Amino acid sequence: MTGSFDFSPLWLSLLLAAVTTFVLLIVATPLAWWLASTRSRIKVVIEAITALPLVLPPTVLGFYLLILMSPTAPIGNFWRTLTGSTLAFSFTGLVLASVIYSLPFAVQPLQTAFEAVGRGPVEAAATLGASPFDAFVTVVSPLALRGYITAAVLSFAHTIGEFGVVLMVGGSIPGRTKVISIAIYEHVETIDYASAHVLSGAMLLLSFCSLMLVFIANRRFPVRIG
Repeated sequence: MTGSFDFSPLWLSLLLAAVTTFVLLIVATPLAWWLASTRSRIKVVIEAITALPLVLPPTVLGFYLLILMSPTAPIGNFWRTLTGSTLAFSFTGLVLASVIYSLPFAVQPLQTAFEAVGRGPVEAAATLGASPFDAFVTVVSPLALRGYITAAVLSFAHTIGEFGVVLMVGGSIPGRTKVISIAIYEHVETIDYASAHVLSGAMLLLSFCSLMLVFIANRRFPVRIG
């Protein structure tokens, strides 16, 4: 909060983006490595499922996630039994929805980087006695650093800009689920263009800086071919 202006949606959006990006890097790394190295026939199916949020309308994805998170659904009921609170219209629900919605923005850059690295470095490390996990951590990951930077920046920026999914899953609860995109929409609805300008300007600047960081990373950290 600065003066009479409420910046809490911005801080909540930044927290949501940070948590989502952290979770995505953990989830997307093994998935992207598998997609980059497997010859399984179901690879194309997994790739299509992973990329589905790119083409599916956010409100459609948000609707089905809302159904899955409801107390009557298995996932929602399990969470309510475990914590005593509902998964929908909560920050945890927003994180889960954001991870699913931004998944392709983490998986695809990592998969591209891993494919460029190839299996050669892993095989070379194996001849020196390194386990597959050691080889991945000490050899593959450093070589794919550009992919990690791109995945992190794009996931963070994409999460910041979410609207349809977070609106369906989280609604607009101040301090809990009211993120910056929803706040901007509400300011416009109430003809409060001054507040909308402030928050929109912050998002514009953040988005521009995110893209600049990706381009800088592409120049400074080229993926080395294995």
